[in-house]
Amino acid sequence: MAILVLFVVHWQLSVFFQSFFLHRYGAHKQFTMSRGWERAFHLMTYLAQGPSFLSARGYAILHRMHHAFSDTPKDPHSPENYENALTMMLATKKTYDGFAYRRVEPEARFDGGMPDWPALDRLSQSWIARIAWGALFVLFYWRFATHAWMFALLPLHFVMGPLHGAIVNWCGHRYGYRNFDNRDVSRNTLAFDFLTAGELFQNNHHKFAMSPNFAARWFELDPSYQVMRLFSLLGIIDMSGAQTMRYEEEVAPAE
Repeated sequence: MAILVLFVVHWQLSVFFQSFFLHRYGAHKQFTMSRGWERAFHLMTYLAQGPSFLSARGYAILHRMHHAFSDTPKDPHSPENYENALTMMLATKKTYDGFAYRRVEPEARFDGGMPDWPALDRLSQSWIARIAWGALFVLFYWRFATHAWMFALLPLHFVMGPLHGAIVNWCGHRYGYRNFDNRDVSRNTLAFDFLTAGELFQNNHHKFAMSPNFAARWFELDPSYQVMRLFSLLGIIDMSGAQTMRYEEEVAPAE
């Protein structure tokens, strides 16, 4: 039981902070927060993702490119350009590494305005930190695993962040229904996205990229947005200037 609880908690925390901090805040600035809260959430994202932590800079640049070139040959992670999810994510990693490790300079329009904490990036990329994280997970599994099959879950902790990205970018552009004609192949995979904290409303998000609520229809529920509403009520973030969806005017027949 302890192993399953750890896996579910790690999965949900990792994907929430990826969606809330790296995506909605870092890449899009759909809301604002103080410098202190930005630092706190940056650190929490690292602690939540652990050995698979994604650089906010690398993530933001890559994601902005994805929107600019959605499902075209220049899209860094479109399933239209790859035979399977593995080859897509290996190619994505190469592009991401260039920006995250500052080996490649992006186009000016994709740079700037994202959280940047070089010291935290260096810590997360160090082999000492990676080995320490790995040891913690291995020791936990060694102590609490009650069946051999549970060890099959262990490697997933080490690639949790990229794994979420693979699910979102592959499934969100391959499977599900469409509310809008975005001139790409983006889709909404789930009506209640419990799996990736709202990220699988790709069709809605590509239509209204600056809306903090990825759900658009009455039957859709974006769990991350519900948490963000609470943060807003508590004064942690400010969504007063956020754009809202106007899906009633432009909704297309669902497929």
